[in-house]
Amino acid sequence: MRKAFFCILFFSFGLSSIKAQRLSKETLDSITVIVENTKLELAKLKIPESIKVMAVGDIMMGTDFPNESYLPPDGKDPFDDVNIVLKQADILFGNLEGTLTDTGENAKRCSDPSKCYSFRSPESFGKYLETTGFDVMSIANNHIGDFGPIGIKNTTKTLKRHNIAYAGVFAQESTIFKKNGITYGFCAFAPNKDCVKIHNLTNAKRIVQELKEKVDIVIVSFHGGAEGTDHTHVTRKTERFYGEDRGNVYLFAHTMIDAGADIILGHGPHVSRAFEVYNNKFIAYSLGNFCTYSRFNLTGIKGYAPIAEIEVDTEGNFIKGKLHSAKQIDEIYPFMDAQQRALKEIKKLTLEDFPESRLIFEEDGSFIQKKEN
Repeated sequence: MRKAFFCILFFSFGLSSIKAQRLSKETLDSITVIVENTKLELAKLKIPESIKVMAVGDIMMGTDFPNESYLPPDGKDPFDDVNIVLKQADILFGNLEGTLTDTGENAKRCSDPSKCYSFRSPESFGKYLETTGFDVMSIANNHIGDFGPIGIKNTTKTLKRHNIAYAGVFAQESTIFKKNGITYGFCAFAPNKDCVKIHNLTNAKRIVQELKEKVDIVIVSFHGGAEGTDHTHVTRKTERFYGEDRGNVYLFAHTMIDAGADIILGHGPHVSRAFEVYNNKFIAYSLGNFCTYSRFNLTGIKGYAPIAEIEVDTEGNFIKGKLHSAKQIDEIYPFMDAQQRALKEIKKLTLEDFPESRLIFEEDGSFIQKKEN
């Protein structure tokens, strides 16, 4: 900014000097160069009129627990076949379903390790997240504590090393980061013991309200709702799964927006759920599985891997969106789905669960909110 200001002053001085003396062609050319460079500097400082946020669901790129057979054999970049979409994002979000740690003992009690679902991805896999361009990730879920405190510590160190913001555990209930002139606040919640609780609405509201005072746009992530193919609908009630209170995700999302949140991104059920626009703010109730190598059931709708693209203004208000359909099959990383199965599923669920949102989906996946008559 100082450089740009100096250039403007210099240019102004040059113009005033014309009245006093005739400038040479070389001097005029130099002034022209300064003006053009100043325009470029100012363009870099310009705040965008809208922001393209992209969000995906659960990410577990492979695990060496209980043994290395659950790691991909060829060192393939997990996002190679979907980067054509993901790299278009201004802000890219995902849920890290597990740990990034090279050390730590399994924290779960399992008589048969082969049936113990604990996820320990090598720390070296953090490079794939950075290369694709993930800006922020939730670590609030039922797998962040799989390898105890050391697993959480190494995961957060790895994300920091790769310049990825994160939140959702007690040591980091929220975070603030900047990109392209916009300041973002992020927080994440889950019903699990190592995480900031989705059930405590009073505390969650406090976190969101404190962020709203400091940032331009607040993004909230939650890991909640019952799991599986029988739980694709948002019930608007408290959901339980194997006796565990998994939260009332509808009440949570609306309460967070009323407190100042701009975008709500849900995951946890391992299936896609509906979209909603509430008070001009976007909600995805579950983005399902996205990049989960082995150890996950990916049959049927569990293999749908939606990529939600949301365009918002600089105050976080929804403008329009696009649903990109990707897919997974067992031990195959996500790839774009020409049959657009994720789009068809989310379009159907949105119409059934939130007709009042008036979201209209086109064949290419783009969607807008229909204006009221």
